[in-house]
Amino acid sequence: MIGLGPMGHPIAANLLAAGRTVAVWNRTPSRADDLVAAGALRARTLSEAAAPAILSVLPDVHQLQTLLSAEVRRAWSNAGARLVVLSTTGPEAVRGLAADLAPDGITVVDAPVSGGVAGARAATLSIMVGGTEEDVLAVRGILESIGSTVLHLGPLGSGATAKLCNQIVVAGTLASLGEALGLARRSGLDIESLLTVLRGGLANSEVLAQKQENLLARDYPLGGSTDNQVKDLQYARAAGDTVGLPARMIPVLLDLYEDTVDADRGQQDHSSVQELFLDR
Repeated sequence: MIGLGPMGHPIAANLLAAGRTVAVWNRTPSRADDLVAAGALRARTLSEAAAPAILSVLPDVHQLQTLLSAEVRRAWSNAGARLVVLSTTGPEAVRGLAADLAPDGITVVDAPVSGGVAGARAATLSIMVGGTEEDVLAVRGILESIGSTVLHLGPLGSGATAKLCNQIVVAGTLASLGEALGLARRSGLDIESLLTVLRGGLANSEVLAQKQENLLARDYPLGGSTDNQVKDLQYARAAGDTVGLPARMIPVLLDLYEDTVDADRGQQDHSSVQELFLDR
């Protein structure tokens, strides 16, 4: 397991709880201390993380590629590794990673996850999978240990594309909630009452359920960062350009989240986009 951030840490914990042997690596080694105490193996280097299945939850594949030295590649190749990319990336990026690793005999499965930190903790993630039938079958049991919905959507890159579709919806929902609550606050409505009404009707969503406390308190502890939301929307824009999508929402959303980053909220939860619509 590579990457023990807000998503990676609970995913690793659930793999342990499922009785699997798990080695963990993180740039900041102390993030692994409690997992090691619970039975995980500490990988001091990425070479020591070599295993038949290697899960990466680093923010992007480009970050991962910078860490893949010749020594790491040899170790992974000798272990017969399949690299499972759980992070959000673009289809071209994951296919490029696979092409880069193919000469070393390392295959890649893209399996980005949705469900947020709550889903990661509860092992109820929705997992969108791309890859060959053989590779996906080899890692399906692992994915079923961390998610309640695991769907093989097609060849490599299919999972990444599906996750970008997901991220457009998430980004749009949060921005819409932010603007709606801005209108409500300026109109003198009680925000808690409004959220109760929204949850009881067609406007209800998992996004609202998970982010309502952030929106109500105007406090944004890190879940999915605004920086990562911008990255995801940039990938979505590129994917849309590749297939000739006449995108209308993606450019607007990208502007909103870039403005949020410019307001020094890049490392806050992406629900902080709400602040664009509120009095300073």
